[in-house]
Amino acid sequence: MTSLHNKTIPAFGYELLRDYILPSILGKHEKDVLYWAGKDLARKFPCTDIQLLIAFFQDTGWGLLSLEKEEKDGYLFHLSNDADLLKVNDRSFRLEAGFIAEQIQTMQGCLTECFDEKLEKQQKIVFTVKWDHKEKIV
Repeated sequence: MTSLHNKTIPAFGYELLRDYILPSILGKHEKDVLYWAGKDLARKFPCTDIQLLIAFFQDTGWGLLSLEKEEKDGYLFHLSNDADLLKVNDRSFRLEAGFIAEQIQTMQGCLTECFDEKLEKQQKIVFTVKWDHKEKIV
């Protein structure tokens, strides 16, 4: 069950929307639209640091996000979630990738992209975040 402002909604309802209705409506544009929707969502729910970003994922039921590696121009995050949700073959994690990209872009102050990769055997998603310090965001 998921809680939204003290209202509980079944996870099954979320899964129906996420895994069946959205792909049906968005068709071949699903991944692009979800990425930009994630970026827009991040602007509405800003996280000022990595710990708040991790907490947001947990609060929304998106899964357990962990920062695995820091580099001079990027981060590597792992997302673990309910094993059944990760087994949904066609589930896109572009919404989460867009959300992460926008949050990190705001934190770093420069152009940032995030790429997602599903590792089914390990039951996790890897998000690779890269930014370019030469491309400042004003």
